[in-house]
Amino acid sequence: MSAPAETIRVAVLGAGAVGCFYGGMLARAGHAVTLIGRPLHVEAFRVTGLNFEGLKFHETIPVGASTEAEAVRGARLVLFCVKSTDTETAAEQIAPHLGADTIVLNLQNGVDNTERIAARTHRAVIPAVVHVATEMLGPGHLKHHGRGDLAIGPIEDPAPASLVRDLKDVQRWFAAAGVPVEISDNVQGALWGKLAVNCAYNAVSAIGQAPYGKMIESIGIRDVMRDATAEVLAVAKACGVRMAPDTMDRVMGIAGAMAGQRSSTAQDLARGRRTEIDHLNGYIVRQAEKHGIPVPVNKTLYALVKLIEAMQREGSGQTPR
Repeated sequence: MSAPAETIRVAVLGAGAVGCFYGGMLARAGHAVTLIGRPLHVEAFRVTGLNFEGLKFHETIPVGASTEAEAVRGARLVLFCVKSTDTETAAEQIAPHLGADTIVLNLQNGVDNTERIAARTHRAVIPAVVHVATEMLGPGHLKHHGRGDLAIGPIEDPAPASLVRDLKDVQRWFAAAGVPVEISDNVQGALWGKLAVNCAYNAVSAIGQAPYGKMIESIGIRDVMRDATAEVLAVAKACGVRMAPDTMDRVMGIAGAMAGQRSSTAQDLARGRRTEIDHLNGYIVRQAEKHGIPVPVNKTLYALVKLIEAMQREGSGQTPR
C-alpha cells in the first residue's frame, strides 16, 4: 500500500491476535506502529517483522516492538488490547506516558472496560466493538480468518466536541488502512451485542475446542446458544441497555461468517492461559443476580470453563486466582 497522506505513531498495548490485526493493518498503510506484547512475539517482530497472513495478502510487515508499557510514549493513538483480567494494571502502567493529545481506543471484550481504563488514565477513552476472526499461529505469525470492521462511539451523551473530533480521526485513519469503522450513536448497545455473541460462542467453543462452524452443527448446540443469548437480552433490558431488535439473528449468523474461528476463550484454554470468562458469561451471571433474573445457561457455561481453568492450574501447579 502507498503511504497515507497523514502518518501517525501508533502503539498497540497487548499484541495478541486482535492487536496484531489492527496494528498490522495500520502499519501496512504506512503508519509507525509499535507492538507491545510477550517476549516470544516481540523477539519475532524485531527479527522478521509481523508475519501477517491475511485473506487477500500474506506479507511480512515491519513494526516496532517492545515488552514495556512505557513504549506508548509519543503515540498519537493507543490500541488497548490486553485481556480484561489485566485492565487496571495495564491502564496504570501506561497512564504516566500518555500525551495530552493521545487517543486511547479500547478494543477489549466485555462492556465495562472503557470505564475501568478511564478511571486509571484520567482521560476519555473510546470504546470499540470488534468484529474480527484472528489467531496467532506462532511467534509473530498472525492468521486472519474473517471480517475486521469496528464500531466506535462516545460513552458520554452528548459527546464533547474534542471527542467527536477524535472519533472522526480514528475513523479516517482506519478507513485509509482498509478497515471499515462505523461511528455508532448507541455504542453501549453494540458492546452488549458483542457480549451476547461472546456469551453464546466463547465457552461452547472452549469446552469443545471446536471452531464455530463445527460446534453449531452439533446436537443441541443451537438451542444452548439461543438460550444463552436470550438470557443476555433479558439482563441487558434490566440494565437499561438499548439492544438492536435483530440481535438474536446477528448472533446466530456469526457461525456462517466465521466458520473456521475458535473463540479467544478456546485459544486461551488450549495454551493453558487464564480466560476472560469472568468478564463474559461471568459478568452476565453477576448482573443477573443483582436484578433477580435466572440465567441457568450462562451460569452453567461459566462454571464449566472455571472448572477447566482450575484443573489446568492444578495440573501445572499454579496458585488458584
